[in-house]
Amino acid sequence: MAIDPTNPCIVLVTAPDETVAKKLARHILDKKMAACVNVVPGLHSMFWWQGKIDEQPEILLIIKTLQEKLNALIAAVKQEHPYDTPEIIALPIIGGSEDYLQWLRESVA
Repeated sequence: MAIDPTNPCIVLVTAPDETVAKKLARHILDKKMAACVNVVPGLHSMFWWQGKIDEQPEILLIIKTLQEKLNALIAAVKQEHPYDTPEIIALPIIGGSEDYLQWLRESVA
C-alpha cells in the first residue's frame, strides 16, 4: 500500500525546558511545517543514556503535521535542538474529525 504524503501524522519531540520547547514550536509553526504544536509541561523522563539509566524533567511537544512535511520537520528539529539525539517519533493518524483533519491539511499547505 502506497503512503499518501498528505496523510496527517503526529510527531512527538521532547525538550529540556519550556524555553527550548517554545522556541522549537515557534520555529516549526513559522516555517509551516505543522498546523499545531501542543507544549505539555511536567514530563518526567527515564531512559537509557551512555550505558546507564538517566532521569530528567522534560517538556513534550505534540506536533500535528502531514507526512510530506516530516523530513523537513526532522531536519529542523535536529538543527535547532540542544540534545545530541533528540526524540523525534512520528505516528500516523488513522482517523478523527474530518473537519479538524481538513483544517490541519489547509494550515500547512
